[in-house]
Amino acid sequence: MKIALITGATDGIGLETARQLLRRGWHVLIHGRNEDKAARIAAALGREIEGSEATAVWGDLSDMAQVAELSRQVAAQAPLLDVVINNAGVYERHRRLTVDGLEATMAVNHFAPFLLTRRLLPQLGARAAGRIITVSSIAHQSGSLDVNDLTFARRYDAYAAYAASKLANVLFTVELAKRLAGTHITANALHPGVIGTKLLHAAFAVAGASVETGARTSVYLAASAKVLGVSGKYFDDCREARPSALARDAELAGRLWAASERELARFM
Repeated sequence: MKIALITGATDGIGLETARQLLRRGWHVLIHGRNEDKAARIAAALGREIEGSEATAVWGDLSDMAQVAELSRQVAAQAPLLDVVINNAGVYERHRRLTVDGLEATMAVNHFAPFLLTRRLLPQLGARAAGRIITVSSIAHQSGSLDVNDLTFARRYDAYAAYAASKLANVLFTVELAKRLAGTHITANALHPGVIGTKLLHAAFAVAGASVETGARTSVYLAASAKVLGVSGKYFDDCREARPSALARDAELAGRLWAASERELARFM
């Protein structure tokens, strides 16, 4: 039985991605911000999909100590892990610093998946073909990054911070794939579409497509034999797409990686 971790799996795209993988017979680790919600959703999915195996894991992704603890929960539940889907995301309307001094959008959307993925590489490496999937957004195309000001102390704009975090997702994927070359672990990023989730409604107040549509590319990258061995790519609607010029900037990817390592050193 294949095992996947999905962050932000208690609603929206993450919940639907979990549902689709459970229907394929996978064991899915359902991540939620707190134990109660994660356990309730995992139990509900178990009742909904007969014979399925959904296990709750939890942790606030804005708190890097909790992200580290989440990695320990996952390793205990799944010493052999096939797929990590970094799905969770936020859109913060106002600049807010976390307990770690990180800007909240970047904390949840970039630093948490960076730390969680790095800490779970041993479990992914224990499989014949581990896969790392990070949900980015078409918004990355309008994003820019100053690796010397990842808290946006000089100037904060909610959409700019969100777009920067989504650019960081692609840059992280590109650099991670480079560092994993020669292993059996792949890393890819994706745009799920403009989907009618809580994040979309909170950020943009527009309608969107169904969560079933939004989950499609994540499920494809997790389960399809067609992408076996494919790494360092960006996908849209289950097809490889060309990300922005900044997202293809290898030098920027390397500098973001180094800055992220420095920021998270005490949690690694």
